[in-house]
Amino acid sequence: MPDITIQEAQQKVDEWIKTIGVRYFSELTNMAILTEEVGELARIMARTYGDQSFKKSDLQHNLADEMADVLWVLICMANQTGVDLTKAFEQNMLKKTTRDKDRHQNNDKLQ
Repeated sequence: MPDITIQEAQQKVDEWIKTIGVRYFSELTNMAILTEEVGELARIMARTYGDQSFKKSDLQHNLADEMADVLWVLICMANQTGVDLTKAFEQNMLKKTTRDKDRHQNNDKLQ
C-alpha cells in the first residue's frame, strides 16, 4: 500500500464510516473511545519499555495496531468536528518551531 497523506487518511476514514460503519459515534463517545485506546497503548508501552511485566492478556496486543487505533479515532473526531488535520498539524509545527526555537537547544537535560 503506498503512503497516504493525512488528508487522504481523513477521506478514507470518512468513506469507511459512511459505507461500512453506518455513522460516526457521537463526539463525546469518540472522546471516551480515544481515552480507552490511549490507555491500551499506554499498557503496551509500560510493559514493553517500562518496568511492568506482560500478562497473558497483554500478549495479543500489538504496538503498531494500538497506535493505529488512536489515530483512527482521532481522525474520526477531526472529521466530525470539521478539523483539517493537515492544516492543524502544519500550524502546530509552526507554533512549536517558533516557540521552542532555542528552548530545547539550551536545555542542559537534553545535552
